[in-house]
Amino acid sequence: MHSTDVIILGAGAAGLMCALLSAQRGRRVLVLDHANKPGKKILMSGGGRCNFTNLYTEPANFLSHNPHFCKSALARYTQWDFIELVGKHGVPYHEKKLGQLFCDNKSSDILDMLLAECDQAGAELRMNTSIDKIEKTEAGYTLQTSAGPFACQSLVIATGGLSIPTLGASGFGYQVARQFGHELLPTRAGLVPFTITEPQLKALCTELSGTSLDCVASCNGTSFRENLLFTHRGLSGPAILQISSFWEAGDTVEINLLPDRDALEWLQGQQAERPNSELKTVLGEVFTRKLANLLAEQWFVSKPLKQYTPAELTQVAEQLSAWQVVPAGTEGYRTAEVTLGGVDTREVSSKTMESLKSPGLYFIGEVLDVSGHLGGFNFQWAWASANAAAQFV
Repeated sequence: MHSTDVIILGAGAAGLMCALLSAQRGRRVLVLDHANKPGKKILMSGGGRCNFTNLYTEPANFLSHNPHFCKSALARYTQWDFIELVGKHGVPYHEKKLGQLFCDNKSSDILDMLLAECDQAGAELRMNTSIDKIEKTEAGYTLQTSAGPFACQSLVIATGGLSIPTLGASGFGYQVARQFGHELLPTRAGLVPFTITEPQLKALCTELSGTSLDCVASCNGTSFRENLLFTHRGLSGPAILQISSFWEAGDTVEINLLPDRDALEWLQGQQAERPNSELKTVLGEVFTRKLANLLAEQWFVSKPLKQYTPAELTQVAEQLSAWQVVPAGTEGYRTAEVTLGGVDTREVSSKTMESLKSPGLYFIGEVLDVSGHLGGFNFQWAWASANAAAQFV
């Protein structure tokens, strides 16, 4: 049986980060993963440019049933710490918007950096390795795998959530948590597009597929201002992805299509200044012509502004500034960027990420009930939780 100090299950962002930091402490580290290559989600993230952190990371950017849990780890390994590592490797990057940091070139720059650090520190990676059985022993844990038996003092679960199964996501980490007595909070897809089935709205979305516009999306007391993207399946874009994490089936999402204007005041002003202009003409100056025409046809009766009564103008303003949408559902884990829910953090140390149920067992990254908003926050949680565990494994 091959024996080592630390075994990490999962060669994604959190697993690789924990491996390199643990090995730098002089620990003998082995990373096991069932996939054929490490870091697949890193490679596809950020449109292939990896939004690896956010300048404005703070605990408020994270969702959890235990909102204080993430504070300790985020305070001990900040966005500036990871930016320093990126700078050390000379990886060029830029701020896209809202503090989101992306590689100038490609996501593989971040993966190569992590792998280089692992190699330099002496952490070993074994891919194409499935886990058949895990047992607790007096000395730690033993694992029966497709590559043979292994033993370790500390076992780190960095297997991620259920999102994007085509990249190898599975519920394995949750199985391990249950095996060792942990409660799991209900999981669901987060940061995910909405699907629309209501015929008229579905037709509008299909017709406008590919059209994007600035908006404010709100649900259950939370709002995000970002772009909305119409798709042939429904609604997507950063504003929708973020609000989806606060949405439950049957909830209404309110969308303000004119976030920089008081819609009624603006329409009244247009009516006074240019009474003979048609509504679709006026809307065409703030939206694309196609969007303006479709909204005027499907939502309103387009006519010269002078023909609208005050009540009708108010109705138009309300539709534009408080569009009420009840999604049929989401696209699910297939396209979700994160998994909400997971291992209940009340049963995990916020300082060390160690299980309070089974000594020597650690949970890091997305397998825990901690999910960030869009824009690099989930990667920062991976780095921070990995660092927390790495100091103690």
